[in-house]
Amino acid sequence: MTIRQRTHDQTPQLNSLLLGSRDPERLRDWYATAFATESNRFGFVELGAAGVLPDPRDDVADQATEPGRVILNLGVRDIQAAVQRIEQAGTTWITPLEEREPGWFATFTDPDGTYVQVIQMKPETDAEMLAEARRDATPTRPFCGFAVDDTARAATFYRDMLGLDVTDGPMGLLTIWLGESDFVMAYPKETHVPAQHTILNIPVDDIDDAVASLVEQGVQMLRYDGFGQDEHGISRDNGGPPIAWFTDPAGNVLSVLQPQ
Repeated sequence: MTIRQRTHDQTPQLNSLLLGSRDPERLRDWYATAFATESNRFGFVELGAAGVLPDPRDDVADQATEPGRVILNLGVRDIQAAVQRIEQAGTTWITPLEEREPGWFATFTDPDGTYVQVIQMKPETDAEMLAEARRDATPTRPFCGFAVDDTARAATFYRDMLGLDVTDGPMGLLTIWLGESDFVMAYPKETHVPAQHTILNIPVDDIDDAVASLVEQGVQMLRYDGFGQDEHGISRDNGGPPIAWFTDPAGNVLSVLQPQ
């Protein structure tokens, strides 16, 4: 049997934007500087899921003649810091930083005169938009599931101790969100037997802080022979990233790891 990945009814997915320019190298360097990022080996400036490619063209003007026709909207976590970087890179402000009902906005031009806007949504706006997107979400890609013996305890653990969003579903199902759209399902099983393999690996920025936080909340780190774990249960010299293992209330094995 062949498993085919289901997409949104074959709806095309936006994967990049081209910015036609007489001086694409200047434009690429400016975007990399203004947004503290870099271009990949294909010349795309990596700005989230959709890359931006300054593309050499001789059929465009030196400066955009209709700069508001297409506006790049870029979400940022710290708009004050973003505005400072943009000013250092050099720009002309169309609309200086201002607060509106959903969040904070600032509009400016890139070196070719095209309008760009940075946006930082307020937490309540982000939460409302995310809840709306998830409310009627249906799986469009393969996803994993695992059993637990007590969904209430599992929900508390994954939500309160690991800081993940958890939503209730029919028949006692739990949806554990790993991002805006990625998730795993936890389902109740009376004859549950804990998984002996690692069912979920959670990337963290600082594994020492992550392990310390878990231990402080009463989580006991697991130890395995041959992994050279330190006194905190962290394995660092295993040929991969630093990693530490523990279990959820149902006994399933999880890990936190720090990508290198």
